[in-house]
Amino acid sequence: MIEAYGLTKRYGAKTAVYNLSFQVRPGAVTGFLGPNGSGKSTTMRMILGLDAPSSGQVTIGGHPFRNLPNAPRQVGALLDAKAVHGGRSARSHLLSLAQLSGIPARRVDEVLGVVGLQSVGKKRSKGFSLGMGQRLGIAAALLGDPAVLLFDEPVNGLDPEGILWVRNLMKQLASEGRTVFVSSHLMSEMAQTADHLIVIGRGQLMADTSVKEFIEQNSVGFARVRTPDGEPEQHEKLRSAVQEAGGQVQPEEDGALRISGLALPHISDLAHKADVRLWELSPHSASLEEAYMRMTQGSGDYVSTADARAGLQQQVPGAQMPGMQMPGTAPQGMPPGMQPGMPQQMPPGAVPPGAQGGMPPQMAAPPVPPGAPAPGPNPYADAPPQAPAAPAPSPQPQHEGEDAR
Repeated sequence: MIEAYGLTKRYGAKTAVYNLSFQVRPGAVTGFLGPNGSGKSTTMRMILGLDAPSSGQVTIGGHPFRNLPNAPRQVGALLDAKAVHGGRSARSHLLSLAQLSGIPARRVDEVLGVVGLQSVGKKRSKGFSLGMGQRLGIAAALLGDPAVLLFDEPVNGLDPEGILWVRNLMKQLASEGRTVFVSSHLMSEMAQTADHLIVIGRGQLMADTSVKEFIEQNSVGFARVRTPDGEPEQHEKLRSAVQEAGGQVQPEEDGALRISGLALPHISDLAHKADVRLWELSPHSASLEEAYMRMTQGSGDYVSTADARAGLQQQVPGAQMPGMQMPGTAPQGMPPGMQPGMPQQMPPGAVPPGAQGGMPPQMAAPPVPPGAPAPGPNPYADAPPQAPAAPAPSPQPQHEGEDAR
C-alpha cells in the first residue's frame, strides 16, 4: 500500500504539490489523473524517493522508499522509458539491473518474453521505437516481481495490440493482490482499466473515489428521444409535455431530443398520454472523459485559444490578383483582336513575348528591380540545347593569275 500524508513540494516560489493525502490500496488498479503541470510526475518521484518532499511524507508498506531493504524486489516503476543506455542491448540493460539487486539471470529472459522483446533482446536499445522502449521499461519494472508497481504513461507509443496488452497486464497484476498505480491522459483507457481514481489539479486533491462514483458526481445523464420523421406535430407535443412536467429539452443536430431531469419511465408515460409515438428512447451516461473535463475545467496551466486570423487573408472585392485573367479580356501582351485560346501566329524565328533563351513565357525569369544585383545562373536549370555548329566554309580554289591574298 502507498500512503501519502500532507505531501507538499516547492521549487523556489513555485508550489508543485500542496497538502496532498491519499492511499493506493492493493488488489485494484488506481488511476492517477490530472492536467499537464498538475504535479503527477512530481508526486510519483516523491513516492520513489527521487525528490524529497518539502513537508509531509509518503510511505510504501509503512516505510519511506529509501528505507526499504532491497527496494527493487518490493517496488517496480516506469517513469521514463528513455532512461536506458542506448549502447546496451535490452538483455544487457536488464541483466545489469538484475545483478545490482541479486535477481537471477533467468528472470531477465522471463520478463523479455512477458513484454514480447525476446526476439530483439540482443539489439541495442538506441534503435528501439517508442513503443519498444515502453515495453523495455515495463520489463524493468517487473524484473524483481514486486508487490507495488508504478507506471507513468505506460501506453505511450504503443499500437492498439500493445495498449490492449498493457490493459490486461494491469488487471492481471492487480488481481494477484499487487498495488498498481497508473498515471495516464487517455481517459478511454482509464475507464476500461482503473477501478479507483485519484484526481489532482494544480497540486491539490480533487477526487479520491471509484470510477463509477466519479462519473455520477461530475456529469448529468440524459435521455435521447426521437419521434417519427416528417411529423413535426408529434415532436412539439412531446416537447410541451416534457416541459410541463419540469424536464429540460434540447434539440440534437439529427432532429432527436435530449431530455434531462426526468427518468426514462416518466418520459415514456408522458409520450403515451400525449399520444406520441417514439422511434427511440435511450439513456445516455457521460463518459469518464466528459466527467473529467467537467471537474478539471479551469485547473489546467495551459489553455489554448482560437487562432485569430482576421486581417491576414483580406481580399478587396473586384480586385484582380496578380497572374489572374478577368473574363472577356485578352491576356497581357496579346495583340489587339486576338482572343484567348486562339493560336497566335508568330513570324518565323520570332521569340514569344517574355520568353528567354527559348523558354516558355511562364518559366521566364522575373524582371530585376532597378538597383538590384543581377541574379546568377540557376544551377538546377537544364542546359539549353546547343544549336548545331555551322560547317566551316571550304576554301575557294584559286585560279591561275589570281592574286592569292
